[in-house]
Amino acid sequence: MGKGRLAQVGDALAALLLGDSGNSEDDGRRWSMPDEGDRHKRTWMAFGASEEVWGRHLLSQVRHDLARIARTIAQFEPVSMLVRPHEIDLARHLVGGADVELIEAPLDDLWMRDTGPVFVKGEGTRAGVDFNFNGWGGKQKCRRDRGVADVVTRHAGVESLPTDLVLEGGGIEIDGHGTAIITESCVLNNNRNRGWKKKDVEEELEYLLGLEKIIWLPGISGFDITDGHTDFYARFARPGVVVAGLDTDPNSFDYGVTHTHLEILRSETDARGRALQVEVIEGPTHVRPTYDDEDFAAGYINFYVCNGAVIAPEFGDLEADSAARATLGRLFPDRQVVQINIDGIAAGGGGIHCTTQQEPEA
Repeated sequence: MGKGRLAQVGDALAALLLGDSGNSEDDGRRWSMPDEGDRHKRTWMAFGASEEVWGRHLLSQVRHDLARIARTIAQFEPVSMLVRPHEIDLARHLVGGADVELIEAPLDDLWMRDTGPVFVKGEGTRAGVDFNFNGWGGKQKCRRDRGVADVVTRHAGVESLPTDLVLEGGGIEIDGHGTAIITESCVLNNNRNRGWKKKDVEEELEYLLGLEKIIWLPGISGFDITDGHTDFYARFARPGVVVAGLDTDPNSFDYGVTHTHLEILRSETDARGRALQVEVIEGPTHVRPTYDDEDFAAGYINFYVCNGAVIAPEFGDLEADSAARATLGRLFPDRQVVQINIDGIAAGGGGIHCTTQQEPEA
């Protein structure tokens, strides 16, 4: 999930699952998280928008946006979508005849990237890591969403890997070859992992995800519900190549952050010692006025890579939309770049990547 106002403080603090800097016991097995661009078995989503979170103004549009994302991805690979039992008929109507499997499950919200498991491979098998979703540090109710990782893992028929570490899938970006980009503002935040140090996180993720090197970006906390998720700042196009967002509005809280991130990335190497090739995509200068407000997540970095395609947003800025599409087409030459309107989801602070979670092929 990206920048937004979807905080429901209320009783959310009671849902905190803070880590204690303890690591999972290394049982001798070795796991690795594949690159998002590797072949998928399917994409997981959640039809979880509710009026309580999204409000009456956005609810209908967000549901249509979710269905549009699912229908678009389903042109390239199967989609499995969790749905509240009483909304099955509505979801079925909106996704139409697309190849979308609907699975009944309790939900609080729609952000599968953060609530779902992170799939890993190891020694001829697969597993899902449950990273203890806690409502982005207690900012939103998550009693039902805390169980989403378990529901997805069981339906996928894979082992569940436990950990004491609290993080969301949107807070970590990997290249599938041992390198990750992570924002300190999210994963090292006391509202998730009190007492954990970088070394603790690195050791835990070495075991769970097969990481050899983490490139730490500062991020920024307290300005959006996620405390600065990585997938709105920097993504791997392939090993050694990073596409990064740049905020050109000097009045934006992300202006200085994105410039600092670029400086760091341009000076870094990956786990293999290669200097990173950093490609920049600037955000739009304007968006369609209907949902334009300070919480609108107007950036192109939150794209999703599926089998044969890159699914990306467009915001009605013809020049910026076209430039983003051209850059993604150059970086992913063997994939079709499909841009879609997700204004409702963006108005709530998220993007396409936030709503999806890839399950790799066996």
